[in-house]
Amino acid sequence: MKPLDEVTRQASEWLRGVGPLSDIVISSRIRLARNVRGYVFLSRADADTRTELAELLQAAIRRSRDLEGLVHLDLERLDDLDRAVLVERHLISRQHAEGSGARRVAFDGNEVAALMINEEDHLRVQVMRSGLQLDQAWEQISSIDDALQENLEFAFHPKYGYLTACPTNVGTGIRVSVMLHLPALRLTNELEKVFQAAKEMRLAIRGFHGEGTEALGDLFQISNQVTLGRTEIEIIEDFRDAIIPRIVEYERAARTSLLKNRLHALDDKIWRALGTLQNARLISSSEAMQYLSHLRMGVHTGRLKNIELQTLNELFLQTQPAHLQKLQGERLTGEQRSYVRASLIRARLSRN
Repeated sequence: MKPLDEVTRQASEWLRGVGPLSDIVISSRIRLARNVRGYVFLSRADADTRTELAELLQAAIRRSRDLEGLVHLDLERLDDLDRAVLVERHLISRQHAEGSGARRVAFDGNEVAALMINEEDHLRVQVMRSGLQLDQAWEQISSIDDALQENLEFAFHPKYGYLTACPTNVGTGIRVSVMLHLPALRLTNELEKVFQAAKEMRLAIRGFHGEGTEALGDLFQISNQVTLGRTEIEIIEDFRDAIIPRIVEYERAARTSLLKNRLHALDDKIWRALGTLQNARLISSSEAMQYLSHLRMGVHTGRLKNIELQTLNELFLQTQPAHLQKLQGERLTGEQRSYVRASLIRARLSRN
């Protein structure tokens, strides 16, 4: 069996649809950027240095407590389709997938924890959980960081904190990111107000696949832009207690408004989406994501009774281009992907 063939057939842990506020909060992710002391940043590293770092870091991960049994993959040895699957599952970034030279990834079986070697920094550790579980994610990633530092010495300045390739990560090196499903705010034309408020709070807003991507299926990632001068706990508490609950409140108010004042318009969106997905013979990835978003809103507003959330969550992943081709077992043209995608969705929805 080729790498990742089995992985594509199941949903990642972060798409399980459980945890606090999971009707709106898809996932919580915490990522730490780290660099090994005594080595230049990757932007100045030659091929031999990158290879040395990859070997050093992989060996340290294998030796670290609580990190046994991880899946270790060498990105140089994977084809572009396997790397794209890892991107779609949020186990690596697009930058990591499209880079060059020695670079690797290690992740656990349920895909909660992942460690990217030689992405932008020497090492990026992430923990990703379903719903708003920032405290749990922080506890786990902090433990991983402590375990790694028993085998590695990271670049650290007593005044500036952890030294990173990107200046915005200097300090704690932490990036907190929460993925939100905000269809009602879009339908009520209130998204821009929310995003403007977020920008004023120095938050970054990105699409489904992170930096430089569009918001497919009304899924948005909101993350901190600055780490210097603030502790990890302060940043996490801001997200947990203020930023995310406020946005969730806005989305829930928008859903309530639709149910009370624009029920026919809401039902039209939901049932048009269901009708299209049940009957389309060709459908693009972006179309599928948008219609699945409307179904997800239908489930959570109680307007759609016979569709399982788990089915929708799995389809969010399995209809992505690389996943489709892995499931099909062959390379597909754009039109072939549209046909296979439509067939897959019809088959899955018919089982509900």
